Amino acid sequence: MKILSIGNSFSDDAQHYLHSLAKHDGVQIKTVNLYIGGCTLRTHYLNMLDDAQRYPFWFNGEATGLSVSIRQALISDDWDIITLQQASHQSFDFATYTPYLEELAKYVKKYCPHAKLYIHETWGYENGSKRLESVRYESMSAMFADVKTSYQKAVQAIFADGVLPSGTALMTAAENGLVHTHRDGLHLSYGAGRYLAALTWYKTLTGNDITNNDFNDFDEPVSDEERKIVIAAVQAATR
Repeated sequence: MKILSIGNSFSDDAQHYLHSLAKHDGVQIKTVNLYIGGCTLRTHYLNMLDDAQRYPFWFNGEATGLSVSIRQALISDDWDIITLQQASHQSFDFATYTPYLEELAKYVKKYCPHAKLYIHETWGYENGSKRLESVRYESMSAMFADVKTSYQKAVQAIFADGVLPSGTALMTAAENGLVHTHRDGLHLSYGAGRYLAALTWYKTLTGNDITNNDFNDFDEPVSDEERKIVIAAVQAATR
């Protein structure tokens, strides 16, 4: 399976362990992320129009040092899955998605007509963080409720083939006792947070059983209790 994300640091979080986690399960998944930190759909759209080589090309969760345009990435392989998402600081406001999302979807289909187009549902900021305060929400759950609604509208707007429910899984895990969800108020923690997002993508896209996947090559420790919470949350989010 070959996956290309037109994204930012949140798709980097989600893809970081995905290749290795799948390989540990005997599944070959190639992941590429077009990485511009905080990149909005509007900026992706403008870069698309300019055919701008502004995207650091991340391969299987690692930086390559290469920079490409969206078009160059699209034609570089026969992609199975292509993902789109909004920047987190606009993810709760669907008015910021359009018309850029629709135009990007058309562009993707022009160059990759056989690829399935997925929306990556991102997440809310950490409770008590300055980032959450900056977008004027009182809680992670309140922010995520609007994020989820916006992504549901996004799926409908482009007739997406599916949604990668990272945000739903993270919210469920937090509600069930996962404490270390974020590392800086907005990005996922290097252990359980990124593990949860990778597992969500893996389960959604392959349908494989995740209960016995004992991948453990994390950048920070994931306890047995955290693993149980993450697996249960991903199972619930991907039903």
